[in-house]
Amino acid sequence: MAPFSLSLSSLTDFARPRHLALFAVLATAALPSTADARAGSYDGIWNVTFATTRGNCSSGYSVPFTVTGSRVSSAGGGRVSGTVKRGGAVAVQVSVGASHANGGGRLAGVNGAGSWKGIISGDACSGTWQATRT
Repeated sequence: MAPFSLSLSSLTDFARPRHLALFAVLATAALPSTADARAGSYDGIWNVTFATTRGNCSSGYSVPFTVTGSRVSSAGGGRVSGTVKRGGAVAVQVSVGASHANGGGRLAGVNGAGSWKGIISGDACSGTWQATRT
């Protein structure tokens, strides 16, 4: 790669009003908006571990979820849909075969926590969840 050099003549050419206007438009387009930055602050793969507090359902299993912007989806196995709001409030629906559950809670930084309830293998169950962004 050639070294970057800057001469007085290239500065004079660049400083023309038309070039400055084009540079300003390109620079603005390249920067994410504040809303985009906030909405994407939870982006990534989250490993969610579920604990059962009521009902006869297994406890301690983990499921990976993907967060992109304000959307939650599956990162492998089952159907997952949901939303994350700017403040981190999350609502998710999960289904695998005949089992299904709804959950809600909050994400903050690289951790999250909340509660869930659903029908798992025919049993009504509920509990808590913990999440860590990987």
